[in-house]
Amino acid sequence: MSSFLHAYDALSSTSPRSEVASVFQSLIDAYPSQIDPATRKTLVQTILDDLTKCSSGNGKKGRLTAKDAFPALLATKILGKDPAGSEVIATSANLSTLLALSRFFKDDADASSEALRCIANAMLLISHARETFIQSDVGGGDAAVELLEKTTNAERIFLASRILFLSTVSMASANFIRALVETKPPGHPGNIIEIIGTKLDILSRNIQTSAKLSREAMTDLLKFTFNLLLHYPKIANDSEEITNRSEDEAKIMGDSWNERLDGILPPLLRAFNALPPSFPSPLVPPMTHIIHSLITIPVTPSLHSKWFQSTSRSSSPRSPKSRESSLGSPPRSASGSASGSPTLGPSKDKSSAFDRAMSKLTVGRRSLSLSRSTSPNRPALVDVLLRAYDLLDVSFSHYLPGNIDPDDGSVREKCRAEGNANLDDVLVPLVLLVNKLCTADEGSRARMREWVLPPDLDRTTPLEGRADFLGRCLRLLACVHHARLKSATGEMLYSICDFDASLLASYVGYGNVAGFLFHKGITGQPSRPSNAPVPQMTPSGVPINPITGIVEEESPEIEMTDEEKEREAEKLFVLFDRLEKSGALQPNQNPIRKAVQEGRLG
Repeated sequence: MSSFLHAYDALSSTSPRSEVASVFQSLIDAYPSQIDPATRKTLVQTILDDLTKCSSGNGKKGRLTAKDAFPALLATKILGKDPAGSEVIATSANLSTLLALSRFFKDDADASSEALRCIANAMLLISHARETFIQSDVGGGDAAVELLEKTTNAERIFLASRILFLSTVSMASANFIRALVETKPPGHPGNIIEIIGTKLDILSRNIQTSAKLSREAMTDLLKFTFNLLLHYPKIANDSEEITNRSEDEAKIMGDSWNERLDGILPPLLRAFNALPPSFPSPLVPPMTHIIHSLITIPVTPSLHSKWFQSTSRSSSPRSPKSRESSLGSPPRSASGSASGSPTLGPSKDKSSAFDRAMSKLTVGRRSLSLSRSTSPNRPALVDVLLRAYDLLDVSFSHYLPGNIDPDDGSVREKCRAEGNANLDDVLVPLVLLVNKLCTADEGSRARMREWVLPPDLDRTTPLEGRADFLGRCLRLLACVHHARLKSATGEMLYSICDFDASLLASYVGYGNVAGFLFHKGITGQPSRPSNAPVPQMTPSGVPINPITGIVEEESPEIEMTDEEKEREAEKLFVLFDRLEKSGALQPNQNPIRKAVQEGRLG
């Protein structure tokens, strides 16, 4: 017999409490290899049986008392971290026991929470425990919903959310997911969407005051939310039996939506706007999980006003200057500086772009928080596009400082140092969110053009070399190591330019987007022309080079023979003809065509 099991079996109702505590501490401190699987299983079952006797109230004295509940459950959790121990916990009887213990020891918060942690660990390690827990004989699903609804404690919200997340992780729980969304449990004032919304608002306030475990609680609540957003539309909108549909036939995320989930958008947007900036990385949980949830929600007619509530009263775009002023920060030029003319170039501001951007986010959050406190009965408007753009700007500044090449090894090293696999995983969801907003709303596209491609954009230096949002986007279009981010960024710029390839090329130069347009398969004039003016020259009247996107510069004449001039002219004729046929260059912008029409070329 194992020494650990022998020591526990030697305990009795008359054993000193210090001896009982010492046995449990030895189990907690033991290395996993010190306890073999058979002993581990026996210990878990024996401890649970003794805790059941302790909580039964039948007058029989067991070896454990109520004071031993916390160390006993803590030891059970440690034993259950190995699959052998969790297999015992994962039975219907033991899951019911632990659920009952969490209620019985409600006045002992530590013991009650450890019972729930035992359940969560077993559901994580033993997949069938997830289905067993929500079956009617255990009733764990209803119990977890009740716990989530009634508690305001961050740790309890975390545990309830973790259990519900694991209970809904697969389509095998389709019936449970349907019941969660479509029914209001007896005695519950709200359905699950309303409950989640209330908890998100509570946790947002807690995070702003740095309350313990509030970030972890919101992260797991959002994981549970994501499962509902991912699975429920497929369940509700699919008449076929879920089990009869092959994996290849399953709908992908975003293919379907159900209006029963509409109510989750406002609290998600409030949380998105309220979370304080994080340092050093601007994209960490729970913000990343909010973004993941938001990109699953479409811009349907019923949700359009909620997505764009801050701009619904005015169709005119806000300039970068007014945008910054409304956040309480000094106006920023198109090149990223806090002052100076975009036309003349960046000012010599010694503060970093990242510091300014972080300050902008912080000031914006504080001003919105103040407006909420002064008008408690009026919900604060959330400018989703502005918030998403600012967050993306900060993130670009963090991961791609200055005018660094995205393929530089230091970029990948920074990602790994922060625990991220690659830049694609970190930034693509946020780029997709911005693209979603621009795709769905013409006003959002106009605003983004004002911010990213203003009329007075400094075009005296190569656009792809700029140390700002635009420059980073253009460098990403030419990178090798971040394929998904490269594609998503191209699509975002394409939507900002009204899905018009010629407008995009006119703004940034065909050379910067040629690769993107080629891979997109755009070879002719787009069928959806833009209403935006095509930039052909700067406000000062200097022509813009259609290939580079910067101003034309006079260059000294190169001495060539007539034959060399003729060959170069033929090359240019072929190049500009190709650009014109692809739709990237308007006929009236083709210098070769102009020269022929004016009689300067035969």
